[in-house]
Amino acid sequence: MDLLDTLTAKGLRGETPTREEALAVLATTDDELLDVVAAAGRVRRRWFGRRVKLNYLVNLKSGLCPEDCSYCSQRLGSKAEILKYTWLKPGQAAEAAKAGVSGGAKRVCLVASGRGPTDRDIDRVTDTVAAIKEADPAVEVCACLGLLSDNQAERLKAAGVDAYNHNLNTSEGTYGDIATTHTYADRVDTVQKAHGAGLSACSGLIAGMGESDDDLVDVVFALRELGSDSVPVNFLIPFEGTPLAKEWNLTPQRCLRILAMVRFVNPDTEVRIAGGREVHLRSLQPLGLHIANSIFLGDYLTSEGQAGQADLDMIRDAGFEVEGMGENTLPRHRADVAAQASGGCGTAAPAAGGCGSGGGCGPCGGHAHGDAAAGTEAGTEPAGAGDEARTDLVRVRRRGAGTELAPNA
Repeated sequence: MDLLDTLTAKGLRGETPTREEALAVLATTDDELLDVVAAAGRVRRRWFGRRVKLNYLVNLKSGLCPEDCSYCSQRLGSKAEILKYTWLKPGQAAEAAKAGVSGGAKRVCLVASGRGPTDRDIDRVTDTVAAIKEADPAVEVCACLGLLSDNQAERLKAAGVDAYNHNLNTSEGTYGDIATTHTYADRVDTVQKAHGAGLSACSGLIAGMGESDDDLVDVVFALRELGSDSVPVNFLIPFEGTPLAKEWNLTPQRCLRILAMVRFVNPDTEVRIAGGREVHLRSLQPLGLHIANSIFLGDYLTSEGQAGQADLDMIRDAGFEVEGMGENTLPRHRADVAAQASGGCGTAAPAAGGCGSGGGCGPCGGHAHGDAAAGTEAGTEPAGAGDEARTDLVRVRRRGAGTELAPNA
Protein backbone atom coordinates (compact mmCIF):
# COMPACT_ATOMS: atom_id res chain seq x y z
CA MET A 1 0.00 0.00 0.00
CA ASP A 2 1.48 3.35 -1.05
CA LEU A 3 0.11 5.08 2.06
CA LEU A 4 1.86 2.69 4.46
CA ASP A 5 5.10 2.77 2.46
CA THR A 6 5.06 6.57 2.68
CA LEU A 7 4.23 6.61 6.39
CA THR A 8 6.91 4.03 7.18
CA ALA A 9 9.57 5.95 5.28
CA LYS A 10 8.66 9.19 7.04
CA GLY A 11 8.54 7.50 10.43
CA LEU A 12 11.95 5.91 9.99
CA ARG A 13 13.32 9.39 9.29
CA GLY A 14 11.46 10.88 12.25
CA GLU A 15 9.27 13.03 10.00
CA THR A 16 5.67 14.01 10.62
CA PRO A 17 3.00 12.85 8.14
CA THR A 18 0.38 15.16 6.71
CA ARG A 19 -3.06 15.47 8.25
CA GLU A 20 -4.50 13.71 5.23
CA GLU A 21 -2.16 10.75 5.73
CA ALA A 22 -3.06 10.55 9.42
CA LEU A 23 -6.76 10.58 8.59
CA ALA A 24 -6.18 7.87 6.00
CA VAL A 25 -4.77 5.55 8.68
CA LEU A 26 -8.03 5.82 10.63
CA ALA A 27 -9.99 5.05 7.47
CA THR A 28 -8.16 1.80 6.66
CA THR A 29 -10.19 -1.40 6.67
CA ASP A 30 -9.97 -4.43 8.92
CA ASP A 31 -8.53 -6.36 5.96
CA GLU A 32 -5.59 -3.93 6.01
CA LEU A 33 -5.14 -3.99 9.79
CA LEU A 34 -2.12 -6.28 10.03
CA ASP A 35 -0.36 -4.25 7.34
CA VAL A 36 -1.01 -1.10 9.37
CA VAL A 37 0.33 -2.73 12.55
CA ALA A 38 3.41 -4.01 10.71
CA ALA A 39 4.18 -0.57 9.27
CA ALA A 40 3.76 1.15 12.64
CA GLY A 41 5.83 -1.64 14.20
CA ARG A 42 8.78 -0.86 11.94
CA VAL A 43 8.71 2.75 13.09
CA ARG A 44 8.38 1.72 16.73
CA ARG A 45 11.35 -0.64 16.51
CA ARG A 46 13.47 1.99 14.72
CA TRP A 47 13.31 4.32 17.70
CA PHE A 48 12.58 2.04 20.67
CA GLY A 49 13.73 -1.44 19.73
CA ARG A 50 11.76 -4.15 21.50
CA ARG A 51 11.70 -2.42 24.88
CA VAL A 52 8.47 -1.83 26.81
CA LYS A 53 8.49 0.80 29.55
CA LEU A 54 6.35 -0.03 32.58
CA ASN A 55 4.61 2.70 34.56
CA TYR A 56 2.69 2.37 37.82
CA LEU A 57 -0.16 4.56 39.05
CA VAL A 58 -0.64 5.63 42.67
CA ASN A 59 -3.88 7.47 43.33
CA LEU A 60 -2.94 9.86 46.14
CA LYS A 61 -6.46 11.25 46.57
CA SER A 62 -9.50 9.58 45.08
CA GLY A 63 -12.91 10.95 44.15
CA LEU A 64 -14.86 14.09 45.11
CA CYS A 65 -13.43 16.22 42.30
CA PRO A 66 -15.13 19.60 41.65
CA GLU A 67 -14.54 19.40 37.88
CA ASP A 68 -17.23 18.06 35.54
CA CYS A 69 -15.20 16.05 32.99
CA SER A 70 -17.80 13.75 31.44
CA TYR A 71 -15.45 10.75 31.10
CA CYS A 72 -14.29 10.68 34.71
CA SER A 73 -15.53 8.45 37.51
CA GLN A 74 -14.22 10.99 40.04
CA ARG A 75 -16.12 13.95 38.53
CA LEU A 76 -18.57 16.30 40.20
CA GLY A 77 -21.88 14.45 40.43
CA SER A 78 -20.44 11.02 39.61
CA LYS A 79 -22.48 8.15 40.99
CA ALA A 80 -19.81 5.58 40.18
CA GLU A 81 -19.14 3.46 43.24
CA ILE A 82 -15.40 4.11 43.34
CA LEU A 83 -13.06 4.37 46.30
CA LYS A 84 -13.11 7.80 47.91
CA TYR A 85 -10.36 8.95 50.26
CA THR A 86 -8.30 12.00 51.05
CA TRP A 87 -4.52 12.33 50.71
CA LEU A 88 -2.41 9.26 51.39
CA LYS A 89 0.42 9.82 53.83
CA PRO A 90 3.91 9.81 52.28
CA GLY A 91 4.71 6.43 53.79
CA GLN A 92 1.51 4.91 52.41
CA ALA A 93 2.18 6.28 48.95
CA ALA A 94 5.79 5.08 49.04
CA GLU A 95 4.64 1.60 50.02
CA ALA A 96 2.20 1.54 47.10
CA ALA A 97 4.92 2.74 44.74
CA LYS A 98 7.27 0.03 45.99
CA ALA A 99 4.84 -2.65 44.80
CA GLY A 100 4.92 -1.28 41.27
CA VAL A 101 8.69 -0.88 41.17
CA SER A 102 9.12 -4.42 42.49
CA GLY A 103 6.95 -5.60 39.62
CA GLY A 104 9.22 -3.96 37.05
CA ALA A 105 7.86 -0.41 36.79
CA LYS A 106 10.44 2.21 35.90
CA ARG A 107 8.17 5.17 36.55
CA VAL A 108 5.69 5.91 39.33
CA CYS A 109 2.84 8.28 38.46
CA LEU A 110 1.41 10.17 41.44
CA VAL A 111 -2.13 11.30 40.72
CA ALA A 112 -4.60 13.35 42.78
CA SER A 113 -8.15 14.27 41.88
CA GLY A 114 -9.13 17.94 41.92
CA ARG A 115 -8.96 21.11 39.86
CA GLY A 116 -5.35 21.73 40.82
CA PRO A 117 -3.02 21.61 43.80
CA THR A 118 -2.82 24.14 46.62
CA ASP A 119 0.59 25.09 47.95
CA ARG A 120 -0.09 22.71 50.85
CA ASP A 121 -0.79 19.95 48.34
CA ILE A 122 2.56 20.62 46.69
CA ASP A 123 4.17 20.18 50.13
CA ARG A 124 2.40 16.83 50.49
CA VAL A 125 3.65 15.68 47.10
CA THR A 126 7.16 16.91 47.89
CA ASP A 127 7.21 14.76 51.04
CA THR A 128 5.86 11.80 49.11
CA VAL A 129 8.49 12.13 46.37
CA ALA A 130 11.21 12.24 49.02
CA ALA A 131 9.89 9.02 50.58
CA ILE A 132 9.72 7.24 47.23
CA LYS A 133 13.20 8.29 46.12
CA GLU A 134 14.68 7.46 49.51
CA ALA A 135 13.53 3.88 48.94
CA ASP A 136 14.73 3.82 45.31
CA PRO A 137 16.67 6.85 44.01
CA ALA A 138 16.59 5.53 40.44
CA VAL A 139 12.81 5.49 40.06
CA GLU A 140 11.25 8.16 37.85
CA VAL A 141 8.38 10.16 39.34
CA CYS A 142 5.61 11.78 37.33
CA ALA A 143 3.04 14.03 39.01
CA CYS A 144 -0.52 14.47 37.77
CA LEU A 145 -2.25 16.98 40.02
CA GLY A 146 -4.45 19.04 37.70
CA LEU A 147 -4.06 22.67 36.64
CA LEU A 148 -0.84 24.30 37.87
CA SER A 149 -0.48 27.81 39.26
CA ASP A 150 2.61 29.96 38.84
CA ASN A 151 5.81 28.53 40.38
CA GLN A 152 4.24 25.19 41.32
CA ALA A 153 5.96 23.35 38.46
CA GLU A 154 9.29 24.81 39.62
CA ARG A 155 8.64 23.55 43.15
CA LEU A 156 7.86 20.07 41.88
CA LYS A 157 11.02 20.08 39.79
CA ALA A 158 13.11 21.13 42.78
CA ALA A 159 11.54 18.33 44.83
CA GLY A 160 12.77 15.70 42.39
CA VAL A 161 9.71 15.21 40.20
CA ASP A 162 10.82 14.19 36.72
CA ALA A 163 7.68 14.67 34.64
CA TYR A 164 4.23 16.19 34.76
CA ASN A 165 1.14 14.70 33.17
CA HIS A 166 -1.80 16.76 32.01
CA ASN A 167 -3.75 15.38 29.07
CA LEU A 168 -5.38 17.51 26.39
CA ASN A 169 -7.87 14.65 26.04
CA THR A 170 -9.60 15.84 22.86
CA SER A 171 -9.48 18.55 20.24
CA GLU A 172 -9.93 22.22 21.05
CA GLY A 173 -13.06 22.32 18.93
CA THR A 174 -14.89 19.65 20.90
CA TYR A 175 -13.43 20.23 24.37
CA GLY A 176 -16.44 22.20 25.59
CA ASP A 177 -18.61 19.13 24.98
CA ILE A 178 -16.81 17.11 27.66
CA ALA A 179 -15.96 19.71 30.33
CA THR A 180 -17.26 23.16 31.27
CA THR A 181 -15.44 23.91 34.54
CA HIS A 182 -12.14 24.54 32.75
CA THR A 183 -11.03 25.06 29.16
CA TYR A 184 -8.75 23.49 26.59
CA ALA A 185 -6.55 26.58 26.92
CA ASP A 186 -6.21 25.91 30.66
CA ARG A 187 -4.83 22.48 29.88
CA VAL A 188 -2.39 23.77 27.30
CA ASP A 189 -1.20 26.38 29.78
CA THR A 190 -0.43 23.72 32.40
CA VAL A 191 1.54 21.59 29.94
CA GLN A 192 3.52 24.67 28.97
CA LYS A 193 4.16 25.55 32.62
CA ALA A 194 5.49 22.07 33.28
CA HIS A 195 7.68 22.08 30.19
CA GLY A 196 8.97 25.56 30.98
CA ALA A 197 10.04 24.44 34.46
CA GLY A 198 12.16 21.65 32.99
CA LEU A 199 9.74 18.83 33.69
CA SER A 200 9.29 16.21 31.00
CA ALA A 201 5.90 16.95 29.46
CA CYS A 202 3.47 14.07 29.34
CA SER A 203 0.17 14.75 27.63
CA GLY A 204 -2.20 12.48 25.79
CA LEU A 205 -5.74 11.90 24.64
CA ILE A 206 -8.96 10.05 25.19
CA ALA A 207 -10.36 8.47 22.06
CA GLY A 208 -14.09 8.00 21.80
CA MET A 209 -16.10 10.73 23.44
CA GLY A 210 -18.13 11.53 20.35
CA GLU A 211 -15.25 13.13 18.47
CA SER A 212 -14.69 12.72 14.75
CA ASP A 213 -11.56 11.41 13.04
CA ASP A 214 -10.66 15.05 12.42
CA ASP A 215 -10.83 15.72 16.17
CA LEU A 216 -8.53 12.78 16.90
CA VAL A 217 -6.00 13.99 14.37
CA ASP A 218 -6.29 17.57 15.68
CA VAL A 219 -5.42 16.61 19.24
CA VAL A 220 -2.53 14.33 18.20
CA PHE A 221 -0.99 17.08 16.06
CA ALA A 222 -1.50 19.55 18.93
CA LEU A 223 0.38 17.21 21.26
CA ARG A 224 3.20 17.00 18.72
CA GLU A 225 3.38 20.79 18.56
CA LEU A 226 3.43 21.08 22.36
CA GLY A 227 6.53 18.91 22.46
CA SER A 228 5.06 16.18 24.64
CA ASP A 229 7.74 13.59 25.42
CA SER A 230 5.10 10.99 26.13
CA VAL A 231 1.63 10.51 24.67
CA PRO A 232 -0.71 8.28 26.69
CA VAL A 233 -3.58 6.93 24.59
CA ASN A 234 -6.65 6.12 26.68
CA PHE A 235 -9.71 4.11 25.65
CA LEU A 236 -12.79 5.11 27.62
CA ILE A 237 -14.04 2.77 30.28
CA PRO A 238 -17.73 3.68 30.44
CA PHE A 239 -18.39 3.69 34.18
CA GLU A 240 -21.99 3.45 35.34
CA GLY A 241 -22.85 6.71 37.05
CA THR A 242 -21.04 8.95 34.54
CA PRO A 243 -22.45 10.80 31.49
CA LEU A 244 -20.61 8.48 29.08
CA ALA A 245 -21.74 5.24 30.71
CA LYS A 246 -23.55 4.06 27.57
CA GLU A 247 -20.70 4.82 25.15
CA TRP A 248 -19.58 1.44 23.85
CA ASN A 249 -18.38 2.09 20.31
CA LEU A 250 -14.85 0.70 20.09
CA THR A 251 -13.57 -2.48 18.54
CA PRO A 252 -10.06 -3.83 19.10
CA GLN A 253 -9.34 -3.06 15.44
CA ARG A 254 -10.34 0.58 15.86
CA CYS A 255 -8.06 0.87 18.90
CA LEU A 256 -5.11 -0.44 16.90
CA ARG A 257 -5.75 2.03 14.09
CA ILE A 258 -5.82 4.90 16.58
CA LEU A 259 -2.56 3.73 18.16
CA ALA A 260 -0.95 3.44 14.71
CA MET A 261 -2.02 6.96 13.78
CA VAL A 262 -0.52 8.30 17.01
CA ARG A 263 2.74 6.43 16.32
CA PHE A 264 3.05 7.74 12.77
CA VAL A 265 2.49 11.34 13.93
CA ASN A 266 4.90 10.85 16.86
CA PRO A 267 7.47 8.38 15.51
CA ASP A 268 10.21 9.08 18.07
CA THR A 269 7.98 9.88 21.06
CA GLU A 270 6.99 7.54 23.86
CA VAL A 271 3.51 6.25 23.06
CA ARG A 272 1.75 4.60 25.98
CA ILE A 273 -1.32 2.39 25.95
CA ALA A 274 -3.13 3.69 29.02
CA GLY A 275 -6.60 3.20 30.50
CA GLY A 276 -9.00 0.82 28.82
CA ARG A 277 -6.61 -1.46 26.95
CA GLU A 278 -7.93 -4.55 28.70
CA VAL A 279 -11.55 -3.58 28.05
CA HIS A 280 -11.24 -2.62 24.38
CA LEU A 281 -8.11 -4.28 22.95
CA ARG A 282 -8.83 -7.47 24.86
CA SER A 283 -7.11 -10.44 23.18
CA LEU A 284 -5.37 -8.11 20.71
CA GLN A 285 -3.38 -6.37 23.45
CA PRO A 286 -0.10 -7.98 22.29
CA LEU A 287 -0.53 -6.38 18.85
CA GLY A 288 -0.64 -3.01 20.60
CA LEU A 289 2.90 -3.63 21.87
CA HIS A 290 4.10 -3.62 18.26
CA ILE A 291 2.94 0.02 18.04
CA ALA A 292 3.31 1.49 21.53
CA ASN A 293 6.44 1.23 23.63
CA SER A 294 4.93 1.86 27.06
CA ILE A 295 2.05 0.59 29.21
CA PHE A 296 0.75 0.86 32.76
CA LEU A 297 1.40 -2.13 35.01
CA GLY A 298 -1.56 -3.56 36.89
CA ASP A 299 -4.43 -1.39 38.10
CA TYR A 300 -5.44 2.15 37.16
CA LEU A 301 -6.77 4.95 39.36
CA THR A 302 -10.32 3.78 40.00
CA SER A 303 -10.53 0.65 37.83
CA GLU A 304 -8.82 -2.71 37.93
CA GLY A 305 -6.40 -3.62 35.19
CA GLN A 306 -4.95 -6.89 34.04
CA ALA A 307 -2.93 -8.76 36.67
CA GLY A 308 0.64 -7.49 36.84
CA GLN A 309 2.07 -10.93 36.14
CA ALA A 310 -0.21 -11.25 33.12
CA ASP A 311 1.24 -7.98 31.79
CA LEU A 312 4.77 -9.32 32.21
CA ASP A 313 3.86 -12.64 30.59
CA MET A 314 2.24 -10.82 27.66
CA ILE A 315 5.37 -8.73 27.07
CA ARG A 316 7.61 -11.77 27.14
CA ASP A 317 5.35 -13.96 25.02
CA ALA A 318 5.09 -11.23 22.36
CA GLY A 319 8.88 -11.14 22.06
CA PHE A 320 9.47 -7.87 23.89
CA GLU A 321 11.47 -7.03 27.00
CA VAL A 322 10.88 -4.76 29.97
CA GLU A 323 12.91 -1.56 29.83
CA GLY A 324 15.42 -1.35 32.67
CA MET A 325 16.13 1.53 35.06
CA GLY A 326 19.48 2.21 33.41
CA GLU A 327 18.12 2.54 29.87
CA ASN A 328 17.08 5.70 28.08
CA THR A 329 13.45 5.66 27.00
CA LEU A 330 13.60 8.31 24.29
CA PRO A 331 16.05 8.23 21.38
CA ARG A 332 19.27 10.11 22.11
CA HIS A 333 18.43 13.10 19.91
CA ARG A 334 15.21 13.70 21.84
CA ALA A 335 16.89 13.05 25.16
CA ASP A 336 19.48 15.70 24.37
CA VAL A 337 16.80 18.25 23.50
CA ALA A 338 14.93 17.49 26.71
CA ALA A 339 18.12 17.77 28.73
CA GLN A 340 18.85 21.22 27.31
CA ALA A 341 15.32 22.40 27.98
CA SER A 342 15.43 21.22 31.58
CA GLY A 343 18.93 22.34 32.42
CA GLY A 344 20.45 18.90 32.37
CA CYS A 345 17.54 16.73 33.42
CA GLY A 346 16.58 15.06 30.20
CA THR A 347 15.39 11.58 29.43
CA ALA A 348 18.45 9.62 30.42
CA ALA A 349 18.02 7.35 33.41
CA PRO A 350 19.59 8.55 36.67
CA ALA A 351 22.49 6.17 36.33
CA ALA A 352 23.37 7.89 33.09
CA GLY A 353 23.33 11.35 34.63
CA GLY A 354 19.75 12.31 33.73
CA CYS A 355 16.45 12.08 35.51
CA GLY A 356 14.22 9.91 33.43
CA SER A 357 12.15 9.92 30.30
CA GLY A 358 8.87 11.46 29.34
CA GLY A 359 5.93 9.58 30.75
CA GLY A 360 2.71 10.23 32.45
CA CYS A 361 -0.65 9.15 33.70
CA GLY A 362 -4.08 8.52 32.26
CA PRO A 363 -6.91 10.95 32.81
CA CYS A 364 -8.74 11.00 36.13
CA GLY A 365 -9.60 7.35 36.58
CA GLY A 366 -7.61 6.24 33.56
CA HIS A 367 -10.47 5.98 31.06
CA ALA A 368 -11.05 6.53 27.34
CA HIS A 369 -12.47 4.98 24.17
CA GLY A 370 -13.33 5.31 20.46
CA ASP A 371 -16.33 6.82 18.73
CA ALA A 372 -19.08 5.97 16.29
CA ALA A 373 -19.23 9.38 14.64
CA ALA A 374 -15.64 9.15 13.47
CA GLY A 375 -16.28 6.02 11.43
CA THR A 376 -19.41 7.48 9.96
CA GLU A 377 -17.63 10.63 8.76
CA ALA A 378 -14.98 8.51 7.09
CA GLY A 379 -17.69 6.80 5.07
CA THR A 380 -17.45 3.50 6.94
CA GLU A 381 -19.57 1.67 9.48
CA PRO A 382 -19.53 3.14 13.01
CA ALA A 383 -16.44 2.08 14.96
CA GLY A 384 -18.36 -0.18 17.29
CA ALA A 385 -20.81 -1.70 14.85
CA GLY A 386 -21.56 -5.25 15.94
CA ASP A 387 -19.41 -4.94 19.06
CA GLU A 388 -21.18 -5.94 22.25
CA ALA A 389 -20.79 -3.89 25.41
CA ARG A 390 -18.40 -5.77 27.70
CA THR A 391 -19.62 -4.40 31.00
CA ASP A 392 -18.19 -7.50 32.66
CA LEU A 393 -14.73 -6.07 32.00
CA VAL A 394 -15.38 -2.84 33.91
CA ARG A 395 -14.24 -3.48 37.45
CA VAL A 396 -13.91 -0.81 40.13
CA ARG A 397 -10.59 -0.93 41.96
CA ARG A 398 -10.98 -2.27 45.51
CA ARG A 399 -7.33 -3.00 46.31
CA GLY A 400 -4.03 -1.18 46.58
CA ALA A 401 -3.76 2.51 47.47
CA GLY A 402 -6.47 3.67 49.84
CA THR A 403 -7.33 0.13 50.95
CA GLU A 404 -5.87 -2.52 53.26
CA LEU A 405 -5.56 -5.03 50.42
CA ALA A 406 -2.37 -5.76 48.52
CA PRO A 407 -1.97 -3.91 45.20
CA ASN A 408 -2.06 -5.60 41.82
CA ALA A 409 1.51 -5.38 40.55
